[in-house]
Amino acid sequence: MRFIKNHLAGVYLIEPELVSDERGFFARTWCRNEFEDRGLNPNLLQCNISYNKVCGTLRGMHYQKEPHAEAKLVRCTRGAVYDVIVDLRSDSSTFTKWYGVELTAINRKALYVPEGFAHGFITLKDDAEVLYQMSECYHAECASGVRWNDPMFSIQWPIKVEVISERDQNNQDFKP
Repeated sequence: MRFIKNHLAGVYLIEPELVSDERGFFARTWCRNEFEDRGLNPNLLQCNISYNKVCGTLRGMHYQKEPHAEAKLVRCTRGAVYDVIVDLRSDSSTFTKWYGVELTAINRKALYVPEGFAHGFITLKDDAEVLYQMSECYHAECASGVRWNDPMFSIQWPIKVEVISERDQNNQDFKP
């Protein structure tokens, strides 16, 4: 795996290193030791899949508050998404900054999202599927979100939002 550092502290884009032969390829997408060696949270306690029928479906911006903040490893296993994270760590030099990257089934990249970040995505194709691996189990009392179009962040979404849940539409602006 190639770990590519990001301008947001603790964030990595992870590319699998494909070993190809006449059968196809093999690649490692997870290794506890490689995550630990970089100071990343290696605990994987829960995995989820999100299936999205329509291009332009927006999910986000979600996070889980302390004491159950979670790191995430996110990859698109079908179709394509524009994945976005926002640094909500008040002690961070990149506080309120965002990063977006295209994750696709073809490019096989994954995004490591540390604790303290809000996360969301918009689908770039119909029938997109996203796999999340999390360092913490879901705790409804700690689930939170911020508005996907909060002017504090000025996220530049690449396409128009066509589908969004009422919950995500009604998330509040971030108040530091």
